[in-house]
Amino acid sequence: MKAILPTGRGGPEVLEYVDAPDPEPGPGEVLLDVAATAVNRADLVQRQGHYPPPPGASEILGLECSGTVAALGAGVEGVDGVELGMPACALLAGGGYATKVAVPVGQVMPLPDRVDLVTAASFPEAAATVWSNVMMVAGLRAGETFLVHGGAGGIGTFAIQLTKALGARVIATAGSPEKLDLCRSLGADVAIDYREQDFVKVVAQVTDGHGADVILDNMGAAYLDRNLDTLATEGRLIVIGFQGGSRAEMDLRKIFVKRAAVFSASLRARPVGEKTTICSEVADHVWPLVAEGTIRPVIGRTLPLAEAAEAHRLMESGESTGKILLVA
Repeated sequence: MKAILPTGRGGPEVLEYVDAPDPEPGPGEVLLDVAATAVNRADLVQRQGHYPPPPGASEILGLECSGTVAALGAGVEGVDGVELGMPACALLAGGGYATKVAVPVGQVMPLPDRVDLVTAASFPEAAATVWSNVMMVAGLRAGETFLVHGGAGGIGTFAIQLTKALGARVIATAGSPEKLDLCRSLGADVAIDYREQDFVKVVAQVTDGHGADVILDNMGAAYLDRNLDTLATEGRLIVIGFQGGSRAEMDLRKIFVKRAAVFSASLRARPVGEKTTICSEVADHVWPLVAEGTIRPVIGRTLPLAEAAEAHRLMESGESTGKILLVA
């Protein structure tokens, strides 16, 4: 098979398009002929040497893909309707930047109705991340206020649409007029320019001092203190990224007084059983919203797999919106 493998730690230039051994599906796994994968921020961090795959996972980058079921491992035949030739998408612990990948059967999902095979690669990681964190962990409820940072990115564009569909009031931050317009077009009630505005003050103003009930944050340390200031009483902060660093001091009194909670969890490192549950819930609760057009794919760029380095440069530039897809 063909795959993208790094020659070492470093910039996008370390990514090479090479021949690699075909994976074999183990017990409880299926083999997919990959149609497309998507670039995630975690891929960039892994390329730099700071985010190794969990034990047993492929060293090849790529946390999601779409493709066709090409082989079944032991014990898989007849499981959950998965069969040879079936088009599917999948949540991965690694291996998506290749023309073939082995994946636990519980992380293989049917395509949402009316979504083509390549486009489907844009959904698994964002859908699983947002659903598991915002709904399963933070328990966002209809009528609550939801704030997402990086609203124009792959996670942000999905989070805006899902939480709006579920009845939340949605606030998003972004860094350009074009990205702010995108957030509004997806359903954000308020879009905040983080370069020009203080999101703490804006959220307080538009919520009459109530604050945000749930915050989904990709910045980490740089935003921690201001996120705590922004939380409502009994608010929930979910940290899923560390673009602004991983070390910061926390004033525990801010959490204590507000009876607030701070969560942070990696989706990639969760046990297969937990990811199976998440994927099942996504297929049951999220795919119908995609099928009816309430949630639509937001794809900023599509490139051949061989141009993964260019895709990484594009993501690092901050100029992209939505998902960047790599077609195998």
